[in-house]
Amino acid sequence: MPHLDYKLLIFDWDGTLANSIGRIVEAMHMASTRSGFELCSDLAVKGIIGLGLPEAIRTLYPHIADAELVAFREHYADHYIALEAEPSPLFDGVVQSLEAFRAEGYQLAVATGKARRGLDRVLRAHGWEDYFDVTRAADETASKPHPLMLEQILAHCGVSPRQALMVGDASFDLMMARNAGMDSVAVSYGAQAAEALQAYEPRLTIDHFSELQAWLSRAH
Repeated sequence: MPHLDYKLLIFDWDGTLANSIGRIVEAMHMASTRSGFELCSDLAVKGIIGLGLPEAIRTLYPHIADAELVAFREHYADHYIALEAEPSPLFDGVVQSLEAFRAEGYQLAVATGKARRGLDRVLRAHGWEDYFDVTRAADETASKPHPLMLEQILAHCGVSPRQALMVGDASFDLMMARNAGMDSVAVSYGAQAAEALQAYEPRLTIDHFSELQAWLSRAH
């Protein structure tokens, strides 16, 4: 059972709130092709989702030169923005659950590997510019799994690590939560398989977003 004093719920974006993993994989493959690099497998690309883009590219291509990295990032951004002309849909249950969490008095935050420009674009597309209490993007803080992003969110919200819960679909999300001393929930429908996330000891693993609301409700 969850304990009763969670006050802040922090969500990853890609693969947790938004069904965008396929587009990220496609954009990474396109950038690889345009940059003249050998394609990585879909599985390898999914394995870096959650990192900031420069860290993700360097993980896939460790020997990439600085100038090549700049060009690769531009190719990726161009293709991903084109794919996102119609924003990736939110997963079923996300809107209803977030509304319920807000009504129940939780503070809500986003901690994402996206850049600020990309996060602001998708928040605007969903009419959520002012919906969350605070958001943090990878290019304005340390990349996951460093805990700085979560520490900044905690400080903004005036909440202790014990009172916060991180929800994500990638090992980097759960590692970041553990590094920050907070509980986590793993989602099985995103970038990484649920089995791979168990090593990071999430309090719960969910197959549908609405299961989080049910789990938290049982604590009250």
